[in-house]
Amino acid sequence: MGFGGKFADSLVVEQLDKISLSFLVDDLEIRRGGVGANITFGLGQLGLRPVLVGAAGEDFADYRSWLERHGVDCQSVRISESRHTARFVCTTDPTGAQIASFYPGAMSEARLVELGPIVGRVGEPDYVLVGADDPDGMLRHTEECRQRGYAFIADPSQQLAFSGGDLIRQLIDGASILFSNEYESHMIEQKTGWSAEEVLSRVGTQVTTLGKDGVRVQRAGQPTIEVTAAADVTAVEPTGVGDAFRAGFLAALSWDLGLERACQVGCVLAAYVVETVGTQEYSFTASEFLGRLETSYGADAAAEVGRHLS
Repeated sequence: MGFGGKFADSLVVEQLDKISLSFLVDDLEIRRGGVGANITFGLGQLGLRPVLVGAAGEDFADYRSWLERHGVDCQSVRISESRHTARFVCTTDPTGAQIASFYPGAMSEARLVELGPIVGRVGEPDYVLVGADDPDGMLRHTEECRQRGYAFIADPSQQLAFSGGDLIRQLIDGASILFSNEYESHMIEQKTGWSAEEVLSRVGTQVTTLGKDGVRVQRAGQPTIEVTAAADVTAVEPTGVGDAFRAGFLAALSWDLGLERACQVGCVLAAYVVETVGTQEYSFTASEFLGRLETSYGADAAAEVGRHLS
C-alpha cells in the first residue's frame, strides 16, 4: 500500500507508549510471492514440471490455479484448516519509510509435511531445494533428505538473520548446492564459525549471487567460475530476482548443461524479473529468451539451451 503523507507527521514522540495510528492509503497492490512458489514458477516458465512443497491456507485456491496453469505441481501443498497463507503486508510513504508486518500463518505447518510420500507419488527428485520457510520445517526436510539419500540444496536466505549458528550448520552441511548472495555468505561464516574454506568443504557447490556483477560458483579443488550478469538490463524492482536465478540455474542443471551455462540461464531469467514489478509478472517466448541469451553469452549458449527450451 502507498500512503501519500509522511509517517513522521503522525508520530508524537511523547505519546509513543499510547500509539494509535490509522492511514488512508492511496493504492493497494496484491502480488504473488514466496520463495518456493517463485522458484517453481520460474521452472515452469522454462518448461519443467517442478513440485511445490509447503503449507498454505484455504485461501490458496486462486494461487494454486495460477501456479498449475504455469506448470507447477501443487498436489503436495498442505492446506491448513485454521490458518491463512503466509503474507507480508507493507505500507510505504513518499520518503521510503515503511510500516510492515509478516504473518507466517500456515507456513508454521510446513514442519508437518513428510517428503517420503511425495517422492512415492512423483518419483526420485533431481534435487530437493530447502528454501526459507518455517525453521522447524526446514530442519525436518533437510534431515529427511540426509536419511533418505535425496540430494538437497540449502537456500536459507531470509531465515539466516533469525537463525543461530547451530541451525545454519545443520541446514547446509552436506548440501549438494549452497545458494546465497554475497552478504548472506559472510553471515553464514560469521554465525557458523566456519571459514569460507570450511563452508566450501561441507557442500558440493557454493553458488554466490553478486547482484549486478553476476554470479560466482566455487567447488573445493576446482577453478572458480564467474559469470557476468545478463546484458542490457533495465532494473525496475529487485524482489524475487534471486528466486528467478535459482530457477534458471536448476533448469539448466536438469538439462545437463553444466555450471557455466546454468549461471547464464539463471542470469537471463533473473533479468526478466528485475525488469518487472512483482515476482511472477514476467513472460517470454522461447525465441525471446534464446535471443536474450545469445546477446548476453553468445550463439553457442543459445544453441545448447535451445535444444531443451520449448
